Amino acid sequence: MFKLDDNLLQELGLGTLPPAEKNKMLAHIYETLELRVGMKLAEQMSDEQLDEFEAFIDKNDEAGALKWLETNFPNYKQVVADELEKLKAEIKAQAPQIIEATMAQLNNPAMATPPPSPAVPDPFAQPSVPPIQNLPNPDDLAKAA
Repeated sequence: MFKLDDNLLQELGLGTLPPAEKNKMLAHIYETLELRVGMKLAEQMSDEQLDEFEAFIDKNDEAGALKWLETNFPNYKQVVADELEKLKAEIKAQAPQIIEATMAQLNNPAMATPPPSPAVPDPFAQPSVPPIQNLPNPDDLAKAA
């Protein structure tokens, strides 16, 4: 189908990255692609299909998940190909900045782990809700009525 390897990084303009950084970039591309394909397919699934597919994922049954996709979404390979092309275009457009930032981090280890930015909230963080206290007892409300 497709290979995530050095040839892909060359195609994307990232061939000059050091080997360790290439491995990190390939892992990032894979994770991003997996997430995007999953989201795209999930949009097309019924709740029942989503539950069935998630059961394979929860069991780390990659072979079962793949067989399920082939049966229920025979076009999933096209979804993967489409999302990969979109991702490749995004990376190509950012390749010079990626190379520059990576080299700057490698040349200045103090930059390697930037402090977390409080200006960018985590979109997946659960809001902190303080516990509700001093609510009246429902029995007391019934007696007062």
